[in-house]
Amino acid sequence: MFDHIELSKRMRRYIKDGRYQVAMTIMFGVFLTFLVLVLVMIVNDHFKKFILYENLQNSPLNAFLPFYMSNISKLNSNHRCFSSNHPRFNDSNTTYDLRFEWFSPKDIWHSMSDQELMWRASMVPHLIEYPFNRVPKVAFMFLTKGRLPLGPLWEMFFKGHEGLFTIYIHTSPEFGREPPESSVFYKRRIPSKEVQWGNITMIDAERRLLANALLDLLNERFVLLSETCIPLFNFTTIYNHLINSNHSFLNSFDDTRRIGRGRYNPRMSPAITLPYWRKGSQWFEASRKLAINIISDVTYYPIFRNHCMPPCYVDEHYFPTLVNIICPNLTSNRTVTWTDWSRGGSHPMTFNRNDVTEEFLERIRYGSNCTYNGEMSNVCFLFARKFHPSTLRPLLRIAPKLFGFNV
Repeated sequence: MFDHIELSKRMRRYIKDGRYQVAMTIMFGVFLTFLVLVLVMIVNDHFKKFILYENLQNSPLNAFLPFYMSNISKLNSNHRCFSSNHPRFNDSNTTYDLRFEWFSPKDIWHSMSDQELMWRASMVPHLIEYPFNRVPKVAFMFLTKGRLPLGPLWEMFFKGHEGLFTIYIHTSPEFGREPPESSVFYKRRIPSKEVQWGNITMIDAERRLLANALLDLLNERFVLLSETCIPLFNFTTIYNHLINSNHSFLNSFDDTRRIGRGRYNPRMSPAITLPYWRKGSQWFEASRKLAINIISDVTYYPIFRNHCMPPCYVDEHYFPTLVNIICPNLTSNRTVTWTDWSRGGSHPMTFNRNDVTEEFLERIRYGSNCTYNGEMSNVCFLFARKFHPSTLRPLLRIAPKLFGFNV
């Protein structure tokens, strides 16, 4: 009887000891699992940072990043920051300027695709005040097949106004000639693609110009020009006129004729209906806000790409219709580029050397009436086209005195 009781006690003791060992084993296993998970998370975090670093270094979106990761680490470790009073960061090898390396990149060539470019350019700062003394610039965007035959006139126009303008040139991809280093047009070509008159590639080129110009946060106004355009006033007059304007200058009107409403494609409905269909001049001027709205459009652009084909000319309808739908209050509903359509047809009149006189230019400069910031004005056009290369010599003779260029 005694042996039986002692055996029972021992058995209960063994069971209790066994449960304890099992419990300890489970707790150890849980602890070990937790430790492994923590180690995995640490390794994974470092791996992600390594991959992110590699991607940033190799990505075309890194085209305009002003600092490499090592320099950012140095900056953080020294507890230094940028402000309007301390815009520069120096190390033993390089001087970085926040404004000109990030806000206003000097090198405009990059390897971004159009999709990456539009995404990058659509970024908008949410803080209204800039962290430095921002002097707004005007972006002059030239859409051309190759060289600029009236370039010497523009060189004279820009002379002495460095820091108040930037230049962007979209050419045919095969055009690779560069002007002399002393030229304002030196290395101002952007990555370009083939453009065909009258189809969506024209809009692609214009959006490409806008997006590249938007990468410079100092650019406030954006003017689209061609190789046949000339300025009608000196730089200071045009700069002040654009910078101080309350509206952009993009022509948009309801043309009830066959060459207006007659080009509307019902397949554009319901996103675009006939009452919102507009026509206007291809040559526009836009504020920064309007430019961002234009390059950010992903709703109406595909509709025009698929349903606006000759005799619907997309360069005459896309921007006017888009602006009429999404932000009609941002534009004065007129263009600042004068063109002579009096002869009719699908192309405006081209002027030759014998057409260029002081009287002719003065009629263009002051021969119209319009509204500017709510008041009547006779300065309605700041640029004019189409001027043949043969007009360069008479223009160089007349313009300096008539326009008041710095010579």
